[in-house]
Amino acid sequence: MTYLNIVNAVLRRLREEQVTTIAESDYSQLVGDFVNDAKRQVEDAWDWTALRTTYTVNTVSGTAAYALSGLGTRSNVLYIHNETDNAYIKQESLQRIRELALGTDNAIGTPYYFAIESIDSNGDANIRFYQTPNSAKTMSVYTVKRTVDLENDSDVLLIPASPVIQYAYAFALRERGETGGQSAVEQTLYAKEELTNAIAHDANLNPEGNLWTTV
Repeated sequence: MTYLNIVNAVLRRLREEQVTTIAESDYSQLVGDFVNDAKRQVEDAWDWTALRTTYTVNTVSGTAAYALSGLGTRSNVLYIHNETDNAYIKQESLQRIRELALGTDNAIGTPYYFAIESIDSNGDANIRFYQTPNSAKTMSVYTVKRTVDLENDSDVLLIPASPVIQYAYAFALRERGETGGQSAVEQTLYAKEELTNAIAHDANLNPEGNLWTTV
């Protein structure tokens, strides 16, 4: 659904006039803010399949850190696969990687650990490998990339729309103070049920991500 579609879906539930553009009135813009608040809340609740994407990092000999351009601060790295050597790169704490790098034993070689090192001035995550790569290798970085706020009428929501609409409706009811019908508390509970159901449906697409093993 587009940003405009979602805003109008909330307006209808509020028994307000639909709009042809979100900028049409102050109230439709306020509802647009509620939609983005709801979108962030729903996106942060789960590693949605629709938000999963792969970055390709080509390592350079002697360089340990690499920026994931465009990933942003609300996203996360699921795992990294060394395509060149067909090997899984395990995530470690940054402290542990720094401790290992202080030594001289095998400091440069084939990477087998990674950690998120920092956030750069562009708001992008930087990953650090250990060992420091000793040659060019292709790394597939599997991530969940959460999106920026919806802005234009035609911007498309990637995650399930129902919990976003229901949470935005709850936020609007809370702001309005009285509704003559469903309360904001009741609507929030319903929105939570919609979110739970949406997560369950999405989890079925990635059952391997819900397996628990003894370590």
